[in-house]
Amino acid sequence: MADTPILLREQQYHQIKAVLARLRMDSAAKVVFLVDKDGQEIASLGEVGNLDTTSLASLTAGNVAATGGMAQLIGEKEFPTLSHEGERESIHISVIGRLLLVVMFDERSSLGLVKLRSKQVSQQLQTMFDEIANNEYDELDSPFAGITDEDIDSLFS
Repeated sequence: MADTPILLREQQYHQIKAVLARLRMDSAAKVVFLVDKDGQEIASLGEVGNLDTTSLASLTAGNVAATGGMAQLIGEKEFPTLSHEGERESIHISVIGRLLLVVMFDERSSLGLVKLRSKQVSQQLQTMFDEIANNEYDELDSPFAGITDEDIDSLFS
């Protein structure tokens, strides 16, 4: 789905984790995930315990893709938020461009609170990832900067 992989520097990753930590605290959520639309987990925070975060990330992306197809059938571009309410656990998903913000919560919180806090954080994450995408990395910072085509050819010769 996404054209290019999301590349984060360590400092950016820690900034994202701080935003997710604040969301988790402000919304009284159990777990907060940030996933890309390809199903790759970017960051997770909270009571993950025995939770298979890799499967959850993939299933979340599949869920958003499926509901995106439903949205198009009825003339919508996409559904920007999805909610699944269970007896004990609930999940709220916010689509932020190519990112999916996933908040798992229980009776300690409410869907309204999670939606409000997620909307606030979504704008902040969008701004952060826009800056990351627009950031031009110096050639010197690239681990591949000094590698030439000849170096690659000689490696496989």
